[in-house]
Parts: sequence; structure tokens; C-alpha cells
Amino acid sequence: MPKHNATLPADVHYHVSAHDLHARLFAIELRVQSPAAQQQVALPVWIPGSYLVREFAKNLQGLQATQSGEPVALRQLDKQRWQIDCVAGVPLTLSYQVCAYDNSVRTAWLDAQRGFFNGTSLCLRVLGQEDTPHSLEVAATAATADWSVATGLTPARIDKQGFGLYRAGGYDELVDCPVEMGKFWSGFFEAGGVRHQFVVAGAAESFDHARLLEDSRKICEAAIAFWQGAPHGRYVFMLNVVNDGYGGLEHRNSTALICGRRDLPRVGDSKTSDGYTTLLGLISHEYFHTWNVKRLRPDAFARYDYDQENYTELLWFFEGFTSYYDDLLLLRAGLIDEARYLKLVAKTINQVLQTPGRALQSVAQSSFDAWVKYYRQDENTANSTVSYYTKGALVALCLDLSLRREDRSTLDAVMRALWQRCDAGPMSEADVLAVLEQLAGRSFAPELAQWVHGTQDLPLAELLAAHGVRLQAEPPQPAQRLGLRVQENHSVQIKAVLRDGLAERAGFMAGDEWLGMELKSGAAWRIAKLEDLAFYAGQAGEVTALIARDQQLLRLPLTLSETDAPVANIGLAISDNSLARRWLRDEPAVTDEVLP
Repeated sequence: MPKHNATLPADVHYHVSAHDLHARLFAIELRVQSPAAQQQVALPVWIPGSYLVREFAKNLQGLQATQSGEPVALRQLDKQRWQIDCVAGVPLTLSYQVCAYDNSVRTAWLDAQRGFFNGTSLCLRVLGQEDTPHSLEVAATAATADWSVATGLTPARIDKQGFGLYRAGGYDELVDCPVEMGKFWSGFFEAGGVRHQFVVAGAAESFDHARLLEDSRKICEAAIAFWQGAPHGRYVFMLNVVNDGYGGLEHRNSTALICGRRDLPRVGDSKTSDGYTTLLGLISHEYFHTWNVKRLRPDAFARYDYDQENYTELLWFFEGFTSYYDDLLLLRAGLIDEARYLKLVAKTINQVLQTPGRALQSVAQSSFDAWVKYYRQDENTANSTVSYYTKGALVALCLDLSLRREDRSTLDAVMRALWQRCDAGPMSEADVLAVLEQLAGRSFAPELAQWVHGTQDLPLAELLAAHGVRLQAEPPQPAQRLGLRVQENHSVQIKAVLRDGLAERAGFMAGDEWLGMELKSGAAWRIAKLEDLAFYAGQAGEVTALIARDQQLLRLPLTLSETDAPVANIGLAISDNSLARRWLRDEPAVTDEVLP
């Protein structure tokens, strides 16, 4: 087969089709033009950007192999690897199906309305040939003939709906370009000279697609201005709209997103809801990752190992710093004002301060433990861990405010200098320290030792005050006052009990259903939400909580005290506009320095 013809399949070629919409089955045919003797293949156990072993092979079924039209024996070596009893150099064909039932951004989905997949869920890796050119053919079937296809892969021979042949330089590129299929809405805009496509599946008819495109364009232009350069080629946003959902996963020239249907902007409504602001922040976050984690990335990710966990202590930088900039770029793009931005910063601060685990786990440890803690949350998570997203964002905030206070540089300059120093590639913490020292004229090792590798609270009040922003205490909400995380729906479901709070002292447990309360006066009340507690208890200092646990009804003595809240609740307010604007509107006193 001529290798120079870009319109022909590569030596490693995948043919994917929607085999059975109702059975949720994709059919995959993998053709290896020149296999090794006893060729081995494997399916990844995780997908880069989502740090959890998900065992994608559990959804693979019916694996068969042929050479020259004859069946070839194969043997499973472990949970994700197979060895084929094949002859070297003779074209090998593998066929199998993958059941696609996860309606998230991480794996694969197929039903009568929509298909979606990441290559890590569908494409067996041909061991030893990962760096050879790969191709993917997305084939239409009778059931999907009126669908369209969107992907960041390079088209080689496709029809007007997007079905056909795509190319990739190797396995890494192939699986880093998810594929969206269905009757989605699609629109385009230009930013930084790059064509951006936005596809949306599942939106209501009230969806204001023109506003989403325009706001996304502003976000992209702000990010391109920040990094002083645009993404290569083109970029694709894939948004799956559901009744209730949120999430995103970054890829090299695309992102997969999910949001709630009511979070989208609506035709005729110019207001910016909290839900839409959250969606814009998600778009900003995943787009920022195009530079920060997909190219500038942890040195441990220089080459992904798809067979096991890939550990790094740097997620506080790659996820946390991205979380700092996602909302800040919304402000710089003119999509939110200073008041709303400070409200978002206050929310992040409260999320950290209301997590008792911050006193036990450093944000570097949180990064390393993501595989077993952050992505496996349970009732004790808040008491034993801290999020590298939220505390990492606050570390970025503290570094930015420290640099600006010393009037030598900004975190913006640090990020761009790291991009140059690391040649848009693997990065270590030593690189961060080196750039900080060169731009600031002093070592930041003490700050990183305390803020990143320690568990002390960050100097937020001091640094914010130096930039004209006041941190002020606000009355705790009922859940904060009690030390609870709950779900309220006709009754109060206890999701987590925070360490050293009133609820823990009373004996509450995660999984309890809080039905009502009794007062010393003899009155008893049913409660449906936590605010009912103050309404019915009045000035009472003690009540008896009526709890259902494992079908048993329990009475727990609960002491109520305004001063015993285990967590803080703060707000932010501007006290000096001129100082605040230098930070919020990026008005530094010095020009960026460029490292050699």
C-alpha cells in the first residue's frame, strides 16, 4: 500500500461504526499492515487529564483476529493486554465491540440520538507501533446516515457530514482527539487567525447560539493575548447538554464539555446567570489547558504510560493555576465585572477554608494522591484532603499578588517565561522556582515550601489588602454552622460530617436522613431543609435531632452555638479602586522580562 498517499489508510488503521444503537455497541476493526510476530495489543486503563484508573477494557467484548482471511488464536495476558499468535509482516485484522454507556467526557456514549468516544476507550494500542502514522475511519450506518461528525483529527477523505477518513501522527495524537456524532448544532468563529468550531448536542430551542459563539470568541482572544500566540491549525469545542451536569476534559486541539440545559444563554435574555458564568469559566479553563498541561506539562507526563497511574506533584500548578486564570480571563474579556469576579474568588477561598483536610494534606500531596483520593471521594474526603484545583488557584493568587506587591513582575510574566524556558514541553517545580527567582530577583523557595508543601493557611488577607481588596467575615450558612454537607429534597440527606463541628459532636453520620427535631417544650417539627432549624428552634440552645439511619429512628442531642462553626465564611470587597485595578485589570508597574 503506498504510504505517501494521505487519502489512504495508515499502517495502523481503525474503522469505527455505530454497530447497534439500542445495545449501545460500537464496532471496531483494527488493521495492522505489518504486525510483529506474536503481536501484542492493549487498551489504556486511564485517559490523560482524568487521574483515575477506569479499566476501559471492561467494556470491550468479542475480540477476534484474522490473517489472510483465516482465524488467528489470541491470548489475554492481563486485564488490558492481548497477544495474537500471528505471523510477522502479514496484515492482521482485529475486530471487537465496545459497549458505550458513560454519558461523561471521559469515555464513550452511544444511543439513538448521539454518539461520542475518546480513543482511549475504543482504540487498542498496537505495542511497538505507537509512533507510526495512524488513521481512523468513522463510518456511517443506516441508523446514523443523517448524523454529522466533529473531531479535532486531521481530515484525509471525508464527506460533507464529516464521516470518512482522518489521520494522526501516532497513537498519542489519535486518542487525544475525541469524536462527537449526532444531529448537533454547529457554529464557527475566528480568534487569533485560527478557525474555532463549537458543536452543541442536546440544547433546548431557547438556546442563544449566537451569544455563546461571541462570548467564546472573547474568551479565546483573551487566552491567545495572554500566551501571545494561538493554537496550531484549528480548535473544536464539543458541548454535551444534559438536564443536570458539569465537567470538561482538555485535549490538544479540542475539548469535551458537559453542562446543564438551563446553564446555556437564552434567546431574548441578556442577563448572565450564575450557571452561564460557570459554563463560561469551564470553557475558559479547558481552553487555557491548550497551553498549560497539553503542551507545557509535568515532566512525569513527557510520555504517557497508558497501562498504569502516572504520578506527579504538580497538579496544583497545571490544574490550580488554570483555575486561577479561567475566571480572571472572563474579567479581562469583559464577560464579568469586578464584583462578580471577586465573588468567584471568595467562593474559592471558602471552599478551601471550609475543608478541614487542608490542615492534613498539602496541595503537592493532593496532586500525587489524585488517583486514590480526589477521584475517589467519600464521606471523609473533606476531612482528610484538600483540592489541588481550589488551593492551587489560591497559591497562584498569592504568587501573583506577591509579585505585584514587590513591583518586579507578575504571574502572567512567569507563565510566559516558563513556556519559553521549557520550550512548551515538560516542566518541573525547579523550573518554576528558577523563573520566579529570575523575574522577581529573589528566591520563592520559602513560599513554595509553605504554600505548596505545607499545610498552613495562606496569607490571603494580607496580600489582598495590599491590592485594595478587603477580606471580611460573613455570617455562616446553616450547613457551615453545623459542620455539614447536605442534600435537601423534602428531607435533609447528610453527605459529609466535617471534623470538630456541632454535628460530629452530636453523633451525625454521612448517610443519615435528618427528618425533624424536638424541643424541650415538647414541640416536634418536621424539617425539609436546614434553614427550618432556626425557624422552628428560635432561641433554643439545644434540640433533639430525629434521624433515620439504616431504617432505625434515632434521637441525637444537638447543641446549637453561633460561635462554634468549624469553618469560616468570608466575602471580598474593594477598598481601594486604584490598587485593585492594577491586579484585576492587569496594570503592572513593570514590563514582562523574557528569559533567554
